Amino acid sequence: MTDDPERGPAPSEAPPPYTRYRARPQFRRAPTDGRSMLGDLRQESGRSASGHKPITAGRVFKWIALAVGGWLALSLMLFLISAQIRAGDVNTGGTLDSAGPMPFSANTTLVLGSDQRPKGSKEAGANVGPSRADSIMLMRVGGGQSSALSIPRDTVVNIPGHGLNKINAAFAIGGVPLMISTVKAYLGVSINHVILVDFANFPGLVDAMGGVDYTGPCVFAKINGGYANGGVTLHIKRGTTHLDGKQALALARVRKNTCHPSQDDLDRAKRQQLLVGAMKSQVLSIGGFIRLPLIAWNTPTALKTDMGGPTLLGLFTSLGLFGTPAQKVLKPDGAITLPDGGAGLTVSPASKRRQVKQFENG
Repeated sequence: MTDDPERGPAPSEAPPPYTRYRARPQFRRAPTDGRSMLGDLRQESGRSASGHKPITAGRVFKWIALAVGGWLALSLMLFLISAQIRAGDVNTGGTLDSAGPMPFSANTTLVLGSDQRPKGSKEAGANVGPSRADSIMLMRVGGGQSSALSIPRDTVVNIPGHGLNKINAAFAIGGVPLMISTVKAYLGVSINHVILVDFANFPGLVDAMGGVDYTGPCVFAKINGGYANGGVTLHIKRGTTHLDGKQALALARVRKNTCHPSQDDLDRAKRQQLLVGAMKSQVLSIGGFIRLPLIAWNTPTALKTDMGGPTLLGLFTSLGLFGTPAQKVLKPDGAITLPDGGAGLTVSPASKRRQVKQFENG
Protein backbone atom coordinates (compact mmCIF):
# COMPACT_ATOMS: atom_id res chain seq x y z
CA MET A 1 0.00 0.00 0.00
CA THR A 2 1.09 3.71 -0.58
CA ASP A 3 1.06 6.59 1.92
CA ASP A 4 -1.94 8.92 1.81
CA PRO A 5 -0.87 12.52 2.28
CA GLU A 6 -4.06 13.37 4.15
CA ARG A 7 -4.24 10.28 6.33
CA GLY A 8 -0.61 9.75 6.93
CA PRO A 9 1.46 6.65 6.45
CA ALA A 10 -0.44 3.39 5.77
CA PRO A 11 -0.30 0.81 8.48
CA SER A 12 1.72 -2.26 7.73
CA GLU A 13 -0.29 -5.43 6.87
CA ALA A 14 -0.67 -7.87 9.76
CA PRO A 15 -1.56 -11.55 9.32
CA PRO A 16 -5.16 -12.47 10.22
CA PRO A 17 -5.67 -13.86 13.69
CA TYR A 18 -5.43 -17.71 13.79
CA THR A 19 -6.27 -19.79 16.77
CA ARG A 20 -5.09 -23.38 17.11
CA TYR A 21 -7.13 -25.86 19.07
CA ARG A 22 -5.89 -29.14 20.36
CA ALA A 23 -8.11 -31.94 21.56
CA ARG A 24 -7.27 -33.14 24.98
CA PRO A 25 -7.55 -36.88 25.75
CA GLN A 26 -10.69 -37.74 27.61
CA PHE A 27 -10.63 -40.55 30.06
CA ARG A 28 -13.80 -42.43 30.96
CA ARG A 29 -14.67 -42.06 34.52
CA ALA A 30 -14.39 -45.21 36.52
CA PRO A 31 -17.88 -46.74 36.85
CA THR A 32 -19.39 -46.46 40.26
CA ASP A 33 -21.70 -49.48 39.94
CA GLY A 34 -19.04 -52.12 39.41
CA ARG A 35 -19.26 -52.31 35.61
CA SER A 36 -16.20 -52.22 33.40
CA MET A 37 -15.53 -49.45 30.92
CA LEU A 38 -15.75 -52.03 28.09
CA GLY A 39 -19.14 -53.09 29.38
CA ASP A 40 -20.32 -49.49 29.33
CA LEU A 41 -19.16 -49.12 25.75
CA ARG A 42 -20.99 -52.31 24.71
CA GLN A 43 -24.13 -51.22 26.47
CA GLU A 44 -24.04 -47.86 24.73
CA SER A 45 -23.72 -49.64 21.36
CA GLY A 46 -26.80 -51.78 22.10
CA ARG A 47 -24.95 -54.96 23.09
CA SER A 48 -24.91 -56.90 26.30
CA ALA A 49 -21.79 -57.48 28.38
CA SER A 50 -21.33 -60.81 26.55
CA GLY A 51 -20.92 -59.01 23.24
CA HIS A 52 -24.36 -59.98 21.80
CA LYS A 53 -27.37 -57.84 21.13
CA PRO A 54 -30.06 -58.25 23.77
CA ILE A 55 -32.75 -60.85 23.00
CA THR A 56 -36.08 -59.19 22.28
CA ALA A 57 -39.48 -60.50 21.25
CA GLY A 58 -39.00 -59.02 17.78
CA ARG A 59 -35.69 -60.76 17.25
CA VAL A 60 -37.09 -64.09 18.49
CA PHE A 61 -40.04 -63.78 16.09
CA LYS A 62 -37.62 -63.03 13.23
CA TRP A 63 -35.55 -66.15 14.02
CA ILE A 64 -38.67 -68.32 14.15
CA ALA A 65 -39.97 -66.89 10.87
CA LEU A 66 -36.64 -67.57 9.15
CA ALA A 67 -36.52 -71.12 10.50
CA VAL A 68 -40.12 -71.85 9.41
CA GLY A 69 -39.50 -70.34 5.98
CA GLY A 70 -36.36 -72.41 5.50
CA TRP A 71 -38.15 -75.60 6.59
CA LEU A 72 -40.99 -74.95 4.16
CA ALA A 73 -38.58 -74.11 1.35
CA LEU A 74 -36.65 -77.35 1.93
CA SER A 75 -39.89 -79.35 1.94
CA LEU A 76 -41.10 -77.67 -1.24
CA MET A 77 -37.83 -78.38 -3.04
CA LEU A 78 -37.88 -82.06 -2.02
CA PHE A 79 -41.52 -82.41 -3.09
CA LEU A 80 -40.94 -80.88 -6.52
CA ILE A 81 -37.82 -82.96 -7.17
CA SER A 82 -39.55 -86.19 -6.11
CA ALA A 83 -42.67 -85.36 -8.14
CA GLN A 84 -40.68 -84.57 -11.27
CA ILE A 85 -38.88 -87.90 -10.97
CA ARG A 86 -42.24 -89.72 -10.93
CA ALA A 87 -44.06 -87.47 -13.42
CA GLY A 88 -45.65 -89.34 -16.32
CA ASP A 89 -45.46 -92.75 -14.60
CA VAL A 90 -48.99 -93.52 -15.76
CA ASN A 91 -50.20 -93.78 -19.36
CA THR A 92 -53.50 -91.95 -19.93
CA GLY A 93 -53.79 -92.54 -23.68
CA GLY A 94 -54.89 -88.96 -24.35
CA THR A 95 -58.17 -89.43 -22.46
CA LEU A 96 -57.80 -86.50 -20.03
CA ASP A 97 -59.49 -83.13 -20.43
CA SER A 98 -57.74 -79.78 -20.06
CA ALA A 99 -58.46 -77.34 -17.23
CA GLY A 100 -57.05 -74.22 -15.61
CA PRO A 101 -54.31 -74.43 -12.98
CA MET A 102 -55.06 -75.40 -9.41
CA PRO A 103 -55.71 -73.92 -6.88
CA PHE A 104 -57.26 -71.16 -8.96
CA SER A 105 -59.46 -73.41 -11.11
CA ALA A 106 -61.53 -76.47 -10.21
CA ASN A 107 -60.04 -79.74 -11.49
CA THR A 108 -61.45 -83.27 -11.31
CA THR A 109 -58.96 -86.01 -10.48
CA LEU A 110 -59.67 -89.73 -10.75
CA VAL A 111 -57.97 -91.64 -7.91
CA LEU A 112 -57.57 -95.38 -8.45
CA GLY A 113 -56.27 -98.26 -6.38
CA SER A 114 -55.88 -101.73 -7.86
CA ASP A 115 -56.61 -105.08 -6.23
CA GLN A 116 -53.17 -106.43 -7.11
CA ARG A 117 -51.66 -108.17 -4.07
CA PRO A 118 -48.08 -109.03 -3.15
CA LYS A 119 -46.72 -112.20 -4.72
CA GLY A 120 -47.71 -115.25 -2.66
CA SER A 121 -50.72 -113.54 -1.09
CA LYS A 122 -53.26 -115.95 0.41
CA GLU A 123 -56.03 -113.37 0.68
CA ALA A 124 -59.34 -114.61 -0.80
CA GLY A 125 -60.10 -112.82 -4.04
CA ALA A 126 -56.57 -111.59 -4.60
CA ASN A 127 -55.86 -111.14 -8.27
CA VAL A 128 -52.65 -112.60 -9.65
CA GLY A 129 -53.50 -111.68 -13.25
CA PRO A 130 -54.62 -108.31 -14.68
CA SER A 131 -55.79 -106.32 -11.69
CA ARG A 132 -59.17 -104.66 -11.28
CA ALA A 133 -59.70 -101.24 -9.73
CA ASP A 134 -60.09 -101.88 -6.03
CA SER A 135 -61.09 -98.30 -5.21
CA ILE A 136 -62.46 -95.60 -7.51
CA MET A 137 -62.83 -92.03 -6.29
CA LEU A 138 -63.28 -88.67 -7.98
CA MET A 139 -61.95 -85.52 -6.28
CA ARG A 140 -62.93 -82.04 -7.44
CA VAL A 141 -60.78 -79.35 -5.84
CA GLY A 142 -59.61 -75.85 -6.68
CA GLY A 143 -61.41 -72.62 -7.41
CA GLY A 144 -63.04 -72.69 -3.98
CA GLN A 145 -64.45 -76.21 -4.45
CA SER A 146 -63.74 -79.36 -2.50
CA SER A 147 -65.80 -82.50 -3.07
CA ALA A 148 -65.28 -86.23 -3.49
CA LEU A 149 -67.39 -89.03 -4.93
CA SER A 150 -66.53 -92.70 -4.53
CA ILE A 151 -67.92 -95.20 -7.03
CA PRO A 152 -68.60 -98.71 -5.69
CA ARG A 153 -66.48 -101.16 -7.64
CA ASP A 154 -69.51 -103.46 -8.24
CA THR A 155 -71.47 -100.73 -10.05
CA VAL A 156 -72.57 -102.07 -13.44
CA VAL A 157 -71.76 -99.78 -16.36
CA ASN A 158 -71.33 -99.93 -20.10
CA ILE A 159 -67.60 -100.26 -20.71
CA PRO A 160 -66.85 -98.67 -24.12
CA GLY A 161 -66.31 -101.41 -26.67
CA HIS A 162 -66.89 -104.21 -24.12
CA GLY A 163 -70.53 -104.00 -23.04
CA LEU A 164 -72.04 -104.28 -19.56
CA ASN A 165 -69.75 -105.20 -16.71
CA LYS A 166 -68.72 -104.06 -13.26
CA ILE A 167 -66.92 -100.75 -13.45
CA ASN A 168 -63.74 -102.08 -11.87
CA ALA A 169 -63.33 -104.53 -14.75
CA ALA A 170 -62.46 -101.62 -17.07
CA PHE A 171 -59.06 -101.35 -15.40
CA ALA A 172 -58.27 -105.02 -15.99
CA ILE A 173 -59.43 -104.84 -19.62
CA GLY A 174 -57.81 -101.61 -20.78
CA GLY A 175 -55.82 -100.11 -17.91
CA VAL A 176 -55.97 -96.44 -16.94
CA PRO A 177 -57.09 -95.09 -20.37
CA LEU A 178 -60.17 -97.33 -20.52
CA MET A 179 -60.93 -96.64 -16.86
CA ILE A 180 -60.93 -92.89 -17.51
CA SER A 181 -63.11 -93.27 -20.61
CA THR A 182 -65.56 -95.51 -18.75
CA VAL A 183 -66.04 -93.11 -15.81
CA LYS A 184 -66.41 -90.13 -18.14
CA ALA A 185 -69.02 -91.89 -20.26
CA TYR A 186 -70.93 -93.26 -17.27
CA LEU A 187 -71.12 -90.07 -15.21
CA GLY A 188 -70.91 -87.49 -17.99
CA VAL A 189 -68.08 -85.60 -16.31
CA SER A 190 -64.73 -84.23 -17.43
CA ILE A 191 -61.60 -85.74 -15.88
CA ASN A 192 -58.48 -83.59 -15.83
CA HIS A 193 -55.98 -85.73 -13.95
CA VAL A 194 -55.49 -89.27 -12.69
CA ILE A 195 -53.69 -90.75 -9.69
CA LEU A 196 -52.94 -94.44 -9.31
CA VAL A 197 -52.03 -95.24 -5.71
CA ASP A 198 -48.81 -97.25 -5.56
CA PHE A 199 -49.64 -99.74 -2.79
CA ALA A 200 -46.01 -100.85 -2.61
CA ASN A 201 -44.94 -97.37 -1.44
CA PHE A 202 -48.15 -96.27 0.33
CA PRO A 203 -47.13 -97.68 3.77
CA GLY A 204 -43.86 -95.73 3.55
CA LEU A 205 -45.81 -92.48 3.09
CA VAL A 206 -47.99 -93.12 6.15
CA ASP A 207 -44.93 -94.07 8.21
CA ALA A 208 -43.21 -90.86 7.05
CA MET A 209 -46.16 -89.01 8.61
CA GLY A 210 -45.59 -90.82 11.89
CA GLY A 211 -48.77 -92.86 11.33
CA VAL A 212 -52.33 -91.55 11.28
CA ASP A 213 -55.18 -91.31 13.78
CA TYR A 214 -58.15 -93.02 12.16
CA THR A 215 -61.60 -92.29 13.62
CA GLY A 216 -64.52 -94.50 12.62
CA PRO A 217 -66.56 -97.63 13.38
CA CYS A 218 -64.90 -100.84 14.56
CA VAL A 219 -63.13 -103.02 12.01
CA PHE A 220 -62.05 -106.64 12.56
CA ALA A 221 -60.51 -108.28 9.51
CA LYS A 222 -57.65 -110.38 8.18
CA ILE A 223 -55.79 -109.03 5.16
CA ASN A 224 -53.49 -111.20 3.03
CA GLY A 225 -54.24 -114.15 5.29
CA GLY A 226 -53.65 -112.30 8.57
CA TYR A 227 -50.52 -112.26 10.69
CA ALA A 228 -50.31 -116.07 10.61
CA ASN A 229 -49.71 -115.94 6.84
CA GLY A 230 -47.54 -112.84 6.67
CA GLY A 231 -50.47 -110.47 6.23
CA VAL A 232 -52.19 -108.08 8.62
CA THR A 233 -54.87 -108.73 11.22
CA LEU A 234 -56.86 -105.63 12.08
CA HIS A 235 -58.58 -105.09 15.44
CA ILE A 236 -59.75 -101.48 15.28
CA LYS A 237 -62.17 -100.44 18.01
CA ARG A 238 -64.85 -97.83 17.52
CA GLY A 239 -63.40 -94.36 17.98
CA THR A 240 -59.86 -93.22 17.25
CA THR A 241 -57.00 -95.63 16.60
CA HIS A 242 -53.41 -94.85 15.63
CA LEU A 243 -52.37 -96.81 12.54
CA ASP A 244 -48.95 -97.34 10.99
CA GLY A 245 -48.42 -97.63 7.23
CA LYS A 246 -49.02 -101.37 6.98
CA GLN A 247 -52.24 -101.13 9.01
CA ALA A 248 -53.49 -98.13 7.01
CA LEU A 249 -53.03 -100.02 3.74
CA ALA A 250 -54.80 -103.05 5.20
CA LEU A 251 -57.72 -100.86 6.28
CA ALA A 252 -58.06 -99.46 2.76
CA ARG A 253 -58.30 -103.02 1.44
CA VAL A 254 -60.83 -104.45 3.92
CA ARG A 255 -63.70 -106.17 2.13
CA LYS A 256 -65.27 -108.27 4.86
CA ASN A 257 -65.54 -106.64 8.26
CA THR A 258 -66.47 -109.27 10.86
CA CYS A 259 -67.25 -106.50 13.33
CA HIS A 260 -70.11 -105.40 11.04
CA PRO A 261 -70.87 -108.32 8.69
CA SER A 262 -73.67 -106.36 7.02
CA GLN A 263 -71.32 -103.67 5.73
CA ASP A 264 -70.83 -103.56 1.97
CA ASP A 265 -68.70 -101.83 -0.62
CA LEU A 266 -70.29 -98.44 0.18
CA ASP A 267 -68.99 -98.66 3.75
CA ARG A 268 -65.60 -99.63 2.39
CA ALA A 269 -65.53 -96.49 0.25
CA LYS A 270 -66.44 -94.39 3.30
CA ARG A 271 -63.58 -95.92 5.29
CA GLN A 272 -61.18 -95.02 2.48
CA GLN A 273 -62.38 -91.42 2.50
CA LEU A 274 -62.01 -91.28 6.29
CA LEU A 275 -58.44 -92.56 5.90
CA VAL A 276 -57.67 -89.81 3.37
CA GLY A 277 -59.04 -87.25 5.82
CA ALA A 278 -56.88 -88.68 8.62
CA MET A 279 -53.78 -88.37 6.45
CA LYS A 280 -54.55 -84.75 5.66
CA SER A 281 -55.07 -83.96 9.36
CA GLN A 282 -51.73 -85.54 10.18
CA VAL A 283 -49.90 -83.45 7.59
CA LEU A 284 -51.44 -80.25 9.01
CA SER A 285 -50.55 -81.14 12.61
CA ILE A 286 -47.47 -80.04 14.59
CA GLY A 287 -45.98 -83.52 14.17
CA GLY A 288 -46.64 -83.31 10.45
CA PHE A 289 -44.81 -79.99 10.22
CA ILE A 290 -41.80 -81.45 12.01
CA ARG A 291 -41.77 -84.36 9.54
CA LEU A 292 -42.66 -82.20 6.53
CA PRO A 293 -39.48 -82.73 4.45
CA LEU A 294 -39.81 -86.51 4.86
CA ILE A 295 -43.51 -86.38 3.95
CA ALA A 296 -42.78 -84.12 0.97
CA TRP A 297 -40.26 -86.57 -0.45
CA ASN A 298 -42.41 -89.69 0.10
CA THR A 299 -45.76 -88.34 -1.15
CA PRO A 300 -44.98 -88.47 -4.91
CA THR A 301 -43.34 -91.90 -4.56
CA ALA A 302 -46.67 -93.34 -3.35
CA LEU A 303 -48.49 -92.04 -6.43
CA LYS A 304 -48.38 -92.72 -10.15
CA THR A 305 -49.86 -89.74 -11.94
CA ASP A 306 -49.90 -87.64 -15.09
CA MET A 307 -49.14 -84.56 -12.98
CA GLY A 308 -45.72 -82.97 -12.71
CA GLY A 309 -44.43 -81.27 -9.58
CA PRO A 310 -46.16 -77.86 -9.89
CA THR A 311 -49.55 -79.37 -10.80
CA LEU A 312 -49.41 -81.94 -8.02
CA LEU A 313 -48.44 -79.16 -5.62
CA GLY A 314 -51.50 -77.22 -6.80
CA LEU A 315 -53.70 -80.22 -5.98
CA PHE A 316 -52.41 -80.54 -2.42
CA THR A 317 -52.52 -76.76 -1.96
CA SER A 318 -56.18 -76.83 -2.98
CA LEU A 319 -56.91 -79.59 -0.48
CA GLY A 320 -55.25 -77.51 2.23
CA LEU A 321 -57.01 -74.28 1.33
CA PHE A 322 -60.53 -75.52 0.67
CA GLY A 323 -60.93 -78.21 3.31
CA THR A 324 -61.34 -81.97 3.34
CA PRO A 325 -63.97 -83.13 0.82
CA ALA A 326 -67.21 -84.36 2.39
CA GLN A 327 -67.85 -88.10 2.23
CA LYS A 328 -70.05 -89.00 -0.72
CA VAL A 329 -70.58 -92.41 -2.29
CA LEU A 330 -72.56 -92.99 -5.47
CA LYS A 331 -75.58 -94.76 -3.99
CA PRO A 332 -77.13 -97.59 -6.03
CA ASP A 333 -80.87 -98.06 -6.14
CA GLY A 334 -81.05 -101.47 -7.79
CA ALA A 335 -79.23 -104.73 -8.56
CA ILE A 336 -78.63 -106.82 -11.66
CA THR A 337 -77.32 -110.26 -12.55
CA LEU A 338 -74.60 -110.23 -15.18
CA PRO A 339 -74.31 -112.81 -17.99
CA ASP A 340 -71.47 -114.52 -16.11
CA GLY A 341 -73.76 -114.96 -13.11
CA GLY A 342 -72.18 -112.25 -11.00
CA ALA A 343 -74.30 -109.71 -9.12
CA GLY A 344 -73.86 -105.99 -9.68
CA LEU A 345 -75.31 -102.68 -8.50
CA THR A 346 -77.24 -100.21 -10.64
CA VAL A 347 -78.01 -96.52 -10.35
CA SER A 348 -81.02 -95.01 -12.09
CA PRO A 349 -80.28 -92.19 -14.56
CA ALA A 350 -82.20 -89.63 -12.49
CA SER A 351 -80.41 -90.53 -9.27
CA LYS A 352 -77.07 -90.53 -11.04
CA ARG A 353 -77.63 -87.05 -12.49
CA ARG A 354 -78.63 -85.69 -9.08
CA GLN A 355 -75.61 -87.14 -7.30
CA VAL A 356 -73.19 -86.02 -10.01
CA LYS A 357 -74.61 -82.48 -9.87
CA GLN A 358 -74.05 -82.38 -6.11
CA PHE A 359 -70.48 -83.51 -6.64
CA GLU A 360 -69.73 -80.94 -9.35
CA ASN A 361 -71.21 -78.10 -7.28
CA GLY A 362 -68.97 -79.01 -4.35
